Amino acid sequence: MDIGIDSAWKILTEEIEAWFEMAVKGIPNFVAALVVMFLFVLLAKLVKSMVKKWVPKILDNRAASNLIQTVSYFLVILAGLFVSLGILELEKTVTSLLAGAGVVGLALGFAFQEIASNFVSGIFIAFRHPYQIGDIVEIDGFLGEVTDISLRTSSIMTFQGLEVLIPNKYMFTKPFINYTTTPRRRVDIEVGVSYGDDLRSIESMVKDALNNVEGRIKSNPVEVFFKEFGSSSINFVARFWIEYPGDNYFLKSRHEAIIAIKEAFDENDVTIPFPIRTLDFGIKGGENLSKPLAETFTNGHA
Repeated sequence: MDIGIDSAWKILTEEIEAWFEMAVKGIPNFVAALVVMFLFVLLAKLVKSMVKKWVPKILDNRAASNLIQTVSYFLVILAGLFVSLGILELEKTVTSLLAGAGVVGLALGFAFQEIASNFVSGIFIAFRHPYQIGDIVEIDGFLGEVTDISLRTSSIMTFQGLEVLIPNKYMFTKPFINYTTTPRRRVDIEVGVSYGDDLRSIESMVKDALNNVEGRIKSNPVEVFFKEFGSSSINFVARFWIEYPGDNYFLKSRHEAIIAIKEAFDENDVTIPFPIRTLDFGIKGGENLSKPLAETFTNGHA
């Protein structure tokens, strides 16, 4: 029994001594690996500052510039990590890390696919430039100015003063309108006139009224199109084009155009008709309203 204990103790002490000798021999490599990793961290910061300084001069996109800065920083750090592990003679650990990173990346891809899709969309937006900061855009009923573009979301400040954060996946996959890249906008105004009015005169009158609207593009003539016989009016649409620097300007132009049409109608005694309703008090129809009223008052009812 004593022989067995002595033998086990001897094996244990030999293993401990061997580990200690390996640790002592590995101290220089460990120190060298720390020094190398520290140098690579400094190099990563230097590379990031250089990218931050020079990339905006080449690429006029803040989101893309931030992406390149972040990627370049972590690539240098990753290279330093691999070199340090090589100094420690842990090449197998490097291989295991790469394999593990692939498995972890696959798992994270499934778990955070929404975040990943927004991130990838942000990268495409950064390089394709479908819109930029300061553009007036409309998506999903939100109309406003783009105030920020990150790798995950885009920020839109509506003209009501509300900030809307929209995931980049929707900005990249859903239809949206960029009013800045298409600075012209058509203003449509629908109006109705009575059946007794001269339509040719109405057309000429409306064109004259809208010709002087402030901000109208003179090269595009005012258009008037009658489109239907309504229940109480003949309806038409008047159209003209304006430069579109922002939502308030569109609202102001439409406001001025409505006032101009109303003033022109007032000056020429043109009435915009009200809806007309026919009340039928008879079961078979065609009953005179005065007859049931006369009977009501005759019977003493108010």
